[in-house]
Amino acid sequence: MEPPARADLSRTWALVPIRGLETAKSRLGEDLDAEERVELVTGLLRRTLVATRDSRAIAGTIVVTMDPEAAGIAKELHAIGLVERAPGLNEAIQAARSVAVARRATAILVLPADLPSVSAAAIQDVIGAAAGATAAAAAAGAGALVAIVPDRHGLGTNALLVSPPAAIDPAFGEESRTAHAREAREAGARYLELDGPLVLDLDTAADLVDAEAALGSLRG
Repeated sequence: MEPPARADLSRTWALVPIRGLETAKSRLGEDLDAEERVELVTGLLRRTLVATRDSRAIAGTIVVTMDPEAAGIAKELHAIGLVERAPGLNEAIQAARSVAVARRATAILVLPADLPSVSAAAIQDVIGAAAGATAAAAAAGAGALVAIVPDRHGLGTNALLVSPPAAIDPAFGEESRTAHAREAREAGARYLELDGPLVLDLDTAADLVDAEAALGSLRG
């Protein structure tokens, strides 16, 4: 019998899924016109890629998208742009995971491109906290790790860290916080929930108001 796989965050790759620059954040359509929405989404994607590029904890970044323009932004900011016409978000993330594993990733960090407070420091804090827990767990003989940053409503997942990369499959969608906890439990993985600036995402007009009140304008 093979020994259980152990968590290893030494080569963590960031996976950034974004359907497209023009199609993202359609729920903000009543508050932003099409041009404003594209400007917002593009700015958030760039902010995310600068954060992963500058974080010492990230070995590389893959943007998985249906939009060649988004893939071009990825290349500009030293990430891999994977144009993938997968049937859904979780399937797209799995495609990006395969690319990361082929590049010797020992862990993946899924970061949706709608986190206005994302920064290299915020990413470092998430991986640092998980690394500390991993070291303690390894001493006790624990194996795989699943760590999430939930959204501020306690329902969704704003960041998902998994090591080994395929310890669980991504389960983004309604109530993904519960789904990821269940997946971790069924896989026998150590499960962590972490706090910090990544709890804020942009799904609604109220989220945008709160984010701009804290951070200033996100639209140029």
